[in-house]
Amino acid sequence: MSQLEPLIADLALILICAGAMTLLFKSLKQPIVLGYIVAGFLASPNMPYMPSVTDGHSVHVWSEIGVIFLLFALGLEFSFKKILKMGAAPIIAALAIIFGMMYVGSLVGYIFGWSDMDCIYLGGMLAMSSTTIIFKAFDDMGLRQERFAGLVLSVLIIEDILAIVLMVMLSTLAVSKEFEGSQMLTSILQLGLYLVLWFTVGLYFIPMVLRKLKPLMNEETLLITSLALCFGMVVAASLAGFSAAFGAFVMGSILAETVEAEQIEHLVAPVKNLFGAIFFVSVGMMVDVNLIIEYIVPILSIIAAIMLGQTILSTCGFLLSGQSLKTSMQCSFSLTQIGEFAFILATLGTSLHVTSDFLYPIVVAVSVFTTFTTPYMIRLAEPSYNVVARILPAKWIAKLERITDENDEKAPDELQKIWNSCFKHFVFVMLINSVICIAIMAIMLYYVQPLIADIVPAEWLHTVTAVVALILCSPFLWMLLRGGGDNPDIDKLWYSAPRWRVRITAYGALRILITTFFVSCLVDYAIPWTSWLGIFALIAIMVIIFFSSVLEKNSKKMTQKFTDNLNAREKMKK
Repeated sequence: MSQLEPLIADLALILICAGAMTLLFKSLKQPIVLGYIVAGFLASPNMPYMPSVTDGHSVHVWSEIGVIFLLFALGLEFSFKKILKMGAAPIIAALAIIFGMMYVGSLVGYIFGWSDMDCIYLGGMLAMSSTTIIFKAFDDMGLRQERFAGLVLSVLIIEDILAIVLMVMLSTLAVSKEFEGSQMLTSILQLGLYLVLWFTVGLYFIPMVLRKLKPLMNEETLLITSLALCFGMVVAASLAGFSAAFGAFVMGSILAETVEAEQIEHLVAPVKNLFGAIFFVSVGMMVDVNLIIEYIVPILSIIAAIMLGQTILSTCGFLLSGQSLKTSMQCSFSLTQIGEFAFILATLGTSLHVTSDFLYPIVVAVSVFTTFTTPYMIRLAEPSYNVVARILPAKWIAKLERITDENDEKAPDELQKIWNSCFKHFVFVMLINSVICIAIMAIMLYYVQPLIADIVPAEWLHTVTAVVALILCSPFLWMLLRGGGDNPDIDKLWYSAPRWRVRITAYGALRILITTFFVSCLVDYAIPWTSWLGIFALIAIMVIIFFSSVLEKNSKKMTQKFTDNLNAREKMKK
């Protein structure tokens, strides 16, 4: 009789336990995630009366794959355009909630005398509410169409994005072992540059490749191609010093803008569900009843901190964003739980060996409790508002109960709307093209120049590198210098009032300054631009870029293709 591999036996045990528990929790109308956690506890060595998993390392690897698929699926549901359309209110509320809850979580850890890293990670875990659990609670209670539910889901999207940033920051902090503001700022800038670069390049090339390969695409080939792109970006992100989960999210967000996004999401869902289940089961395997009993006081304290902290801080955050008191309280009472990202952050801390062993089971216990209480907290929002309305002075209530759509703020006039639209376009053009120029220059310096060194004499190395970089950057430099200048709305603003002319002139000067900076960097790399020859070369290059019809044609063609790819999914739905 052949010997069964331990991994296969472990997988059988995990799926049997997961299947039984999910059916049980489904019948009890409870979140399936909790069923996975209970299944993990039953399959772990901490449960002496049940068969247990023997190859923990392999399960851990599979759970990491589960995190990759969870973040990839999150990216597929995400849209940068949705973020831009949300306005400032969800962003203000999300920032207030995250920074407030991070402080509360860290404070609780310090009160119990935990290490700095435990406190920081605990703060990060408490700052992120559970999208899955809230989404299901709203569905079960028939609240998806309520106005406050839309605000909560918008804030959750922002929180998911900031959670990715937080993961990168905590990874950097774990490596450096100390908090350095400059290092953190550098990491955030690198994160932003990486995200913008890959989103731009990916959205330009990937839809084009998928269109050309469409005759060869069936469900099987599309699934394999999508997963290949996902894991390719995972490797690229790891090589760049970011987490694998971040790379998966980036590729998911790129594919989310393609016309195949819904089909990819449908195809990936079963794979995500399988490996996601293994991840949540592995979370349950970390539960140690003895540790929970030992740390019952910190667990109860953290639960109280979440309940009170989220209800108070979130209410303040939504009030700051311009919502009424009733809406703010309904939103805040919906966010009183932790979920998926808390587990992911806990896994990150454990894998990097920077958090204590007791933190993981504590977070799981807190998550289980707050998940059960979520529907009751949502129902408690309106009665709590009625109590607050009776206690607070009538003048305060009248001020806090202002309706968001009827703020004292006047709606912007037509010219202001035109300027707002143009300003967004200006920022978009400068950001995208600046990042691409920086990326091209960095690639030329660190990767291409060593190859050129084998071909050209040493005295010509810098000149050849700078010339090649300039040629590659030239379409994007033209966009920085002149892109969007033929917009008829600009002419309308220019001839309407002096204040618009001042703003347009300031923007034009900024474009010239940024373009000059990039060109001067390249010129200086070949010849000192402070010399007469360097100054002449700088002026000549700027004039050529400004008046070049070839660059204009190529730049507009590239811009049109990028815009078409960006809007293809929306056009298909119309």
